[in-house]
Amino acid sequence: MSKAGALDLASGLGGKIQKDEVLSAVEKYEKYHVCYGGEEEERKANYTDMVNKYYDLVTSFYEFGWGESFHFAPRWKGESLRESIKRHEHFLALQLGVKPGQKVLDVGCGIGGPLREIARFSSTSVTGLNNNEYQITRGRELNRIAGVDKTCDFVKADFMKMPFSDNTFDAVYAIEATCHAPDALGCYKEIYRVLKPGQCFAAYEWCMTDAFDPKNQEHQKIKAEIEIGDGLPDIRLTTQCLEALKQAGFEVIWEKDLAVGSPLPWYLPLDTSHFSLSSFRLTALGRFITKNMVKALEFVGLAPKGSQRVQAFLEQAAEGLVDGGKERDLHTHVFLLGS
Repeated sequence: MSKAGALDLASGLGGKIQKDEVLSAVEKYEKYHVCYGGEEEERKANYTDMVNKYYDLVTSFYEFGWGESFHFAPRWKGESLRESIKRHEHFLALQLGVKPGQKVLDVGCGIGGPLREIARFSSTSVTGLNNNEYQITRGRELNRIAGVDKTCDFVKADFMKMPFSDNTFDAVYAIEATCHAPDALGCYKEIYRVLKPGQCFAAYEWCMTDAFDPKNQEHQKIKAEIEIGDGLPDIRLTTQCLEALKQAGFEVIWEKDLAVGSPLPWYLPLDTSHFSLSSFRLTALGRFITKNMVKALEFVGLAPKGSQRVQAFLEQAAEGLVDGGKERDLHTHVFLLGS
C-alpha cells in the first residue's frame, strides 16, 4: 500500500489546480452530475474537463487510501487487498501473452501502479497514456523511485485521439479507465488502430448489469452516486461494451463478469461491515479518521477549501458501489479480451 501520509494528502489535494481555486473547481465538477442537476450529454461533451477536474481533486485521496493502483480486484480468502491487486495485474499480463522487450500501452494509466507492476512482471516497456498532468508528474516520480524510468514513460493525450502511429504496440490494456470515455466505440477504435494486427487488447471495464432498470429511481440513484464519485460521464451495460468492441474490429476471445464465482466480492474494501488492519484506511473507522483529519487540515489551512467536499463525494461513490454490488447486483467489473 502507499506510504502517503496526512501531509502528502494535504499537499496533493487539488493536483495542478491552484489551491485558492480548489473550491471553485469542486463546485464546477459537482454541477456536471445528476445530484446537482447535471445532464449526461453535458458530461460527455465536456468529458476532458470533467475527468481532469476529478483526478486533480481525488488523486491524493486515492493514493492515501488505496495505494498506487487505483482499481478493484476479486479476492481469495486470506489474500490482502494489495496481494489481490498485484495478482489481478499479473493475470492481465498473462492473458495478453506479453514477452520481454515488447512495447505495451496502458490506456488511462493513473499514476502508473499497474504500469510499473506489469513492466517488472513481464520485462516489457510500458507507455502510460493519461490526460491529467498532475498524475503524469506523480507517475514519473514513482517510476524513478521504482527504477523503471528508463523503460517506462507517460504520454499526455486524450485516449479518444491518441498521438501514435497505426500498428505501434504489441499489446494494449485498460484497467477501469475506458469507462471515462464519452463513447466506448470511439475509444476502442483508437485502441484497435494503434495495436499491431493479430495482437491483443485486454480491459477491466466498469459496467451496469442487465438487472439495471433505468426507470427505477433507486437504481438511478446508485448509478448517479457512482458517476459523481468516480468521474464518469455514464456507465454502460456489459452488452454495450461487448458490441462496441466488436464494432471497433475486435474479435472477442473471452469475456467474464468478475463478480461471478469470486470467493470474496470486489467491493469488499469499501464495505463498512468489513475490517482489515492491512487496509485500515478503507475501513469504517479509517474513513471516519480520514474525514476528521481532512476537516482539521482544511480548518488550519494545510488543505485547500473544498477538500471536505471531495471527501464527501468519494464517500457517495463508496456507498453506491457497495449498494450496487452487494444488494442489487446492478454494477460489476467485467474482463474483456479481444484480438
